[in-house]
Amino acid sequence: MELDSLYQEVILDHYKHPLNKKLQSDFTAQVHHVNPSCGDEITLNVNISAGIVKSVSWDGVGCSISQASTSIASDLMIGKSLDEALKIVDSFSDLMSSKGTMVGNEEILEDGVALAGVSKFPARIKCALLGWMAFKDAAIQSSKN
Repeated sequence: MELDSLYQEVILDHYKHPLNKKLQSDFTAQVHHVNPSCGDEITLNVNISAGIVKSVSWDGVGCSISQASTSIASDLMIGKSLDEALKIVDSFSDLMSSKGTMVGNEEILEDGVALAGVSKFPARIKCALLGWMAFKDAAIQSSKN
């Protein structure tokens, strides 16, 4: 099986069976992000306690890329320290700005590397980043509380 085909399967699996897609009522911050260029929307809750991401939950509508990417991001962040989580977000952001020149570090991004090909399509980068930026926003808000 080709790597691109495997990555498509990972994206489709996260789209069809999203992780953490049910807003939890126990949160330290909630954000709502919209991608106006295509209509994707995400509401994301985080619960961060003692510098550790205890939970990430979300709900939203949009294309397979935005929904799968948010599923991947939410799963990656749980259990990480806030510093680790923000470094993961930065790594994913770097991957998305690479214009297809990077493959991503699987040890850091895990299933997130499946979205590397998106970086070749400027119109879809915002879709892929939506959940990650929502997490970053919520994490920063949570740390201010």
